[in-house]
Amino acid sequence: MCGIVATLLYPQEREKKDWIAIRDSFTQNLVFNEERGAAATGLAVVQSDGEVRVYKAAVKASEFVQTCQYQQLLAEADSHTTLILGHTRIPTKGDPAYNGNNHPLQAGPIFGVHNGIIDNDDALFDLLCLPRDAQVDSEIIFRFLERIAPTNTGVEYLKAVRSQLQQIQGQFTFLACDQRRPEILLVLRHGNPISTHFHEAWNALIFSSSYVFLRKFFGSSPDIDIVEQDQLMLFDAPALPRLGSRSFASVSFC
Repeated sequence: MCGIVATLLYPQEREKKDWIAIRDSFTQNLVFNEERGAAATGLAVVQSDGEVRVYKAAVKASEFVQTCQYQQLLAEADSHTTLILGHTRIPTKGDPAYNGNNHPLQAGPIFGVHNGIIDNDDALFDLLCLPRDAQVDSEIIFRFLERIAPTNTGVEYLKAVRSQLQQIQGQFTFLACDQRRPEILLVLRHGNPISTHFHEAWNALIFSSSYVFLRKFFGSSPDIDIVEQDQLMLFDAPALPRLGSRSFASVSFC
């Protein structure tokens, strides 16, 4: 049981007070999800030009957010940022003392976070001779995604993703971005929770493993939704003002 935290952003200029609120909501979301995993915490900031900066450490979220590295990296979120991605980890495989096992994970141009347990990652790595940088089971998800070029990020892309990921056995709720299309966020809930809230004034879509956090932080807003089970979905940062919490493409995973 890990915690997934993210803010997908329409890339635009914002007032200082809005940036303060966006960063505060992300930080509180991360700390709230500490109860889902306190062995390690991570942050990635994704820019519209494909640049991704990552900081992660084997400490609990409440300590992580106090570090200069976290605060400096989060402060770099600006009008060109499309995604702020976070994770709180409870290890099931892979020592958190080796930072390569902590999330967000990287597989080539793919950066992602995962909550769940995968049962056949070792067999798939061996069978397909895939590169492996860590011991953690989650890496197999992002190695599969690395093999699929996002040239057509629509239903056909999702079908290609599905054909790869259906080889995986276990639970794998995840969020993933690709430096080749940094404005797109790929989401799957397969067994473990993930919820969303669209904040219209910020043009931001907030994700959290904790529905309770979204309710507590954003109150009784009607725009809080539980992500549908077993739907592969694509969200588009530039389309947020038009689509809000609706994905622009989806396919059934089963």
